[in-house]
Amino acid sequence: MRNKAPLLSCLLLSLAFLAPAQSKAGTEDPHVIVAELYAAQDAGASPFFQTENRALVDKFFTKEFANLIWKDAVTANGEVGALDFDPLFGSHDPQITDFEIMETGWGGDDKFGADDVAVVQVTFKNAGAEQMVSFQFKEGNDKQWKIDDIRYPNQDNLQLKELLTAAVGGGE
Repeated sequence: MRNKAPLLSCLLLSLAFLAPAQSKAGTEDPHVIVAELYAAQDAGASPFFQTENRALVDKFFTKEFANLIWKDAVTANGEVGALDFDPLFGSHDPQITDFEIMETGWGGDDKFGADDVAVVQVTFKNAGAEQMVSFQFKEGNDKQWKIDDIRYPNQDNLQLKELLTAAVGGGE
């Protein structure tokens, strides 16, 4: 098991510097949201796998994606569901070093897509192998940015939303 203290310290330090960061729309930058998600997991308050606090899931994810995550956790009934790995690292037993949250890639161009999308990539080494996780964001009608999918380019571009949809059905 990896030592979480250095990762948590780095995340909390980065949150202190990034807390004022705002997105194009004046709401919280997706980069900060990703940092908060990793900090929540390190603090033992991950939205994944738990069935006690639906609001914790809704805080980070779009309604459709949150429904899928919640349904998988509830259906698993304390056992392993379709989500049988650590979704923040795309691994069963992460051994993380060189962790970095990249700057937000804003939509509105050919690289990132429509104006209401953004991407935040996280890079790290897992047991010495370079890895990346890509958080796909959507801006809601309320102008809040939420994670709409998590992709794993190093794993045949696995998409968490697609995996959960196949396992538990639609997210609505």
